[in-house]
Amino acid sequence: MACAQIRLKLLPSIHTFFNKLVHVKVEGVAPHKSVELRSKVVDDRGMVFKASAFYRADENGSVDVCSAPSLGGSYTGVEPMGLFWSLAPEILHNKFTKKNVLSPTLVEIQAVNGETGEVLVSETNERRYMMEGMKRIPVQEGRIRGVLFIPPGKGPFPGIMDLYTFGGGLSEPRASLLANEGYVVLALAYYGYQDLPKKPKMLDLEYFEEAVKYLRDHPEVKGPGIGLISISHSGGLAMAMSSFLPGITATVCINGCIGNTVLPLRYKDIVIPPLPPDTANVTFTDSGLVDIRDALPDPSSEESKASIFPIERASCRFLFAASEDDHNWNSVTSAKHAAAVLRDHGNQAFDVVTYPKAGHFLEVPHMPFCPSGFHAAVGTNVVFGGEPKAHSEAQLDLWGKVQEFFRTYLGNKSNIAAYPDNNNNKI
Repeated sequence: MACAQIRLKLLPSIHTFFNKLVHVKVEGVAPHKSVELRSKVVDDRGMVFKASAFYRADENGSVDVCSAPSLGGSYTGVEPMGLFWSLAPEILHNKFTKKNVLSPTLVEIQAVNGETGEVLVSETNERRYMMEGMKRIPVQEGRIRGVLFIPPGKGPFPGIMDLYTFGGGLSEPRASLLANEGYVVLALAYYGYQDLPKKPKMLDLEYFEEAVKYLRDHPEVKGPGIGLISISHSGGLAMAMSSFLPGITATVCINGCIGNTVLPLRYKDIVIPPLPPDTANVTFTDSGLVDIRDALPDPSSEESKASIFPIERASCRFLFAASEDDHNWNSVTSAKHAAAVLRDHGNQAFDVVTYPKAGHFLEVPHMPFCPSGFHAAVGTNVVFGGEPKAHSEAQLDLWGKVQEFFRTYLGNKSNIAAYPDNNNNKI
């Protein structure tokens, strides 16, 4: 039974945006008593994710996660958002999924007597994705399929296209949260969604060209160019788009590959074959998971030449973000190779940032860590790498860098010269 005098506070409110900090505080317990805090969320597929941490109340009978250390559980130490980023699936190898951003993600927080296991008090944090007044518009324009997010207020706004990872369908959380920052964002699907091909044999870059034109021509979008944000397989697509298509000003590639992967990519009369994987370099973890980190050839090798995107043709600004413990492929090698190609062609319009101990899926802040899961191209569960705390810190840091990058390079063109040209090429 809950104790009436015990209070669980979620500050500043039980209603927050998904990417914002929640201050969890318990008051009214017995001084110096053991308190377990538990968190639980059910994703849009019905998968349950849980985390817990043990605390000791102070002399006033309070537990403040922003200042008190966790003594054990899913994490240790002072971790203000530990109950969120350490959420782990009850069934292994499942990634947190959010399909419908019109509804919030509900995270239940409980304070439990650390000695008896009695639930003392509970509260639910509603983690929203869209600010009030934002428009979410399904897009069926020619071949283009996706969802457009338009922020409230007087436009036009800078435009960004959000490309997600290999696996088909559509992902909207990052796009909606970016739109909250004052951008028109198109979350673009490219297969396995509505009437798009379910199992394409080739990807057509002209489809993405149509999407760029659609977004640039939209009356709510301020031109002349747009931004791209991508991750994993779509990082390669973003590099290809930046290499061949006009109208792209700023491109974010998160844990992408400089070479084409999985499917051939066609643009007009040009076909770029996928990098040839070497199954001899596939290994297994101690728990039996497949590790494909070294399955692709080095991008500088002769066998890779035909599959490498010609990013020396690009005229946009790049932000390459790479996790050092990415086991989907070697993202750092790819980012360094891309930077070297640009530099060798006299192009310094790029930034590279790398994150030690971070894994493959660098997403929005406080997204639950995904160390392993099903890989659509491999057809089985694989290891994605990373350590939970370091990965969480990387997500938070990268989100800030993405905001700064787009603010700088998608700004009003008449003022763009006023922005400092910081060539922080961290190689």
